[in-house]
Amino acid sequence: MGQIQYSEKYFDDTFEYRHVVLPPEVAKLLPKNRLLAETEWRALGVQQSRGWVHYAVHRPEPHIMLFRRPLNFQQQQEAASAAAQVIAK
Repeated sequence: MGQIQYSEKYFDDTFEYRHVVLPPEVAKLLPKNRLLAETEWRALGVQQSRGWVHYAVHRPEPHIMLFRRPLNFQQQQEAASAAAQVIAK
């Protein structure tokens, strides 16, 4: 079985992006003409930190999944978690 390949992250002013290349035996399990929810892409074996959203299908290469999340997502989540801990005390 082939390995799932993960790109480096790339950015614009709003989002960070990455793409994930699925091996053929996993790619054939992808539904046609729709995006996957987090639970669905995780069930296929895609592993990434929180906040990533499957946002587009690249029709010429449907085995490549395109993901994005807001810039500074992890820092915002850590700050929210720290604030919740302070409130809980």
